[in-house]
Order: sequence, then structure tokens, then C-alpha cells
Amino acid sequence: MKIAFLACPVTLPSSPTRRPDAFEHDLQLAALREGFGPRAEVQDIDWRAPLEELTRFDLAYLGTPWDYTQAKDEFVAKLTALETAGVIVCNPVEVIRWNADKLYLKDLEQRGAPSIPTLWPDNPGRAEVLAAMDTFGCDKVVVKHRVGSGAVGQHCFGRHDLPAGDWQLGQAGMIQPFLPAIQSEGELSFIFIGGALSHTLIKRPSAGDYRIQSLYGGREEALTPAPADRAAAEAVMALLPFAQAPLYARIDMVRLTDGTLAVIEAELIEPYLYPEQGPDLGKNFAEAVIKRFAKGDNCGNLHG
Repeated sequence: MKIAFLACPVTLPSSPTRRPDAFEHDLQLAALREGFGPRAEVQDIDWRAPLEELTRFDLAYLGTPWDYTQAKDEFVAKLTALETAGVIVCNPVEVIRWNADKLYLKDLEQRGAPSIPTLWPDNPGRAEVLAAMDTFGCDKVVVKHRVGSGAVGQHCFGRHDLPAGDWQLGQAGMIQPFLPAIQSEGELSFIFIGGALSHTLIKRPSAGDYRIQSLYGGREEALTPAPADRAAAEAVMALLPFAQAPLYARIDMVRLTDGTLAVIEAELIEPYLYPEQGPDLGKNFAEAVIKRFAKGDNCGNLHG
């Protein structure tokens, strides 16, 4: 089996412009290679490579194509072309379309997932930030891109630290109340492979920050979740609108002020799966891929 680990210039080792957190690419790729062993060849390659290069592979895994958020339509078109050519894409294009715009969180909320209160302005500015504070009854909010990842382009504003009067996000956004638990407890990540929980970790920001990504100094620690917390994450997985659980998923959750564990992200496109905190990740992933590939399954299909 030949597997393409789809990446982008800022993560590929040969790039002179690698991101500081591109070590995650190296760790995840190494874990998969170890997990597959001689059963598969896993090669990292730019997702923008010519189609004829990518169709040499049996399966395309969305490893670290972290720049897709600046070219979502191009990305979806390339993955669609791969599927049309007979390459198994994991997770498949139907999942990517649903997950690429954070409006999917509204869908999850409507399905019953515990969620963070959110407003969805088309192009938030200072007025929308102030209105959100009034709506949520809080003094601090976070503004995010609807199509984005890794907290890139994210802003945190308080009543005494507002954006300039003419500031605008410049694209469709979302506004949520700032959750103190991000700094006091951290963000819990539940890694699912083949629909089963593989491992759990807690991610905490560096002192004075709220962003938990390693790019901003965040740190991670393996965690054995409380039974109620595990059940909350498994309930979110059960609410995903797919006939079969995606091959891989990372359910990120944060505790609300009332103690409810709420979904902050359901990462189904190119999440880092934290092999350091899950030493069996590569083995679990390989077994799930081989099981589904042998069945000719396209790694989970969207249903209505």
C-alpha cells in the first residue's frame, strides 16, 4: 500500500520556510511509518503536487496541509479529483466540506452537542465585538475566522482593550465569550481512531496567553479522562452526521462556568493527533486504515 501524507511547504522538511511547530509533522509522520511498518509506504508530499503524482498513491491522508484555509476551494477541488481518480481520501471530501467552515459547530449544537455560545457575523468589527459582549454578558470575547486553524488570525478583546474603530476581521467570523477554564484547567483533546478513543490529553497555554497551540508556547500532557468527560466526548462523536465514524477525529472540549464540557472544535481535516501522548497512535491508525481499505471503504460516508 502506498500512502500519501499530504502536507504543505510550511511543514515539509525540505522547505526553507518551515513553521516553528512543523516538528509536529515529523512526529506524526514517524508514528504512522512505525505503525504501518512494512505493510505500507508512507510518503509526505505537498497537496498541491500535480494530480498525476498524487494518483500514484492508494490512499491520501490529510497530514499537515495547514495552508488549506487560504485556498479552501482549491483544496476541496484537489481532493475531489483524487477521489474521482480512485484514490481513497481520508477523511473523505464529504467530511471536509462539512468541517472546513466552523458553521459545523451550529449543526452540532442543533444535534444536541453541548456548545459554546457563538455569534456568526459576516465581517466582525468593533461594533460586533461590543454587541457580543452585551449579548453574552461578559467583558472579554474571542474572535475567530470561520475558515481557519491553529488560532491563526484569532483575536481576544476586552471592554478595556477594544479594537480600533475601523478594525474589521476582513472575512466571515465567529465570536465567543472568553472561557476562563482555558487558562485554569486547559483544553481537553480526545483522539479517536476508527471511531474508538485512542488517547486523551490536556493542553494548556503558556503564562499570560490563552492559546494552547505549540506555536504559541502551549504545552500538552497525557490524561486519563474522568468517566463523565470521556462520555461527553463519545457523545459528540455519536452526533457527527456520518453513517460511519471518520477514520480519525480530535474532539476538543472546554469546561463552561457551570461545569459542562462543551465542544470548542471537532477536528476532522488535518488535526495533529499527538503521538507523544498516545504511543499506540501509529499502530491504531494503521490497523484502522488496513481494516477499512481491505473493505474498499472510503473512510466514512456522509449521510443526510
